[in-house]
Amino acid sequence: MNDNQPSPARFVPTSHRHAQPLTYVELTWIEKRIEHWLRFGRRAEEKILDRHRSISSFTPDSIFGFVRWASNDYGTVISRMDIVRAVAPGESFQTLPFVRPGGEILLRVDGWPKVERVLRAIDAIEALGIDAADAAPDYWRHLHNRLAAGHAPRSYTREQHDAWLKRRSVTP
Repeated sequence: MNDNQPSPARFVPTSHRHAQPLTYVELTWIEKRIEHWLRFGRRAEEKILDRHRSISSFTPDSIFGFVRWASNDYGTVISRMDIVRAVAPGESFQTLPFVRPGGEILLRVDGWPKVERVLRAIDAIEALGIDAADAAPDYWRHLHNRLAAGHAPRSYTREQHDAWLKRRSVTP
């Protein structure tokens, strides 16, 4: 085939086709050594690789909370939490470990004290009867910025959530 001709189409089996592209999150659980887990999010698919590893998939615009923790013989090596929005093809995104291709990072914290504060904020949202995956992306950005600046964040409220739902219903 010469360089001016298009390459032939690649056949993808029906079982490997998705109606929409997915964001994949690799999860690992080796107790007290490596723990990568999802705190919240609506999985489109989950594939168990073995008893320690799985891959969860998310559709575009899905929001999920991804916690990474690891230790060695001397103690904790990493404590990190990211709240991420899965992106659609053509959207810009940030890369982060164990998430393919990446996503829009709404919140990123390092260190157990900050991770713990985010986990408490998620608990407070869920106490309102709201799934954290449905909370306004602006709230996650607010929480990130306040924690980064060392300030106390505002609590998420039912009124704020209702306003977010109304705004989402009228914007494309």
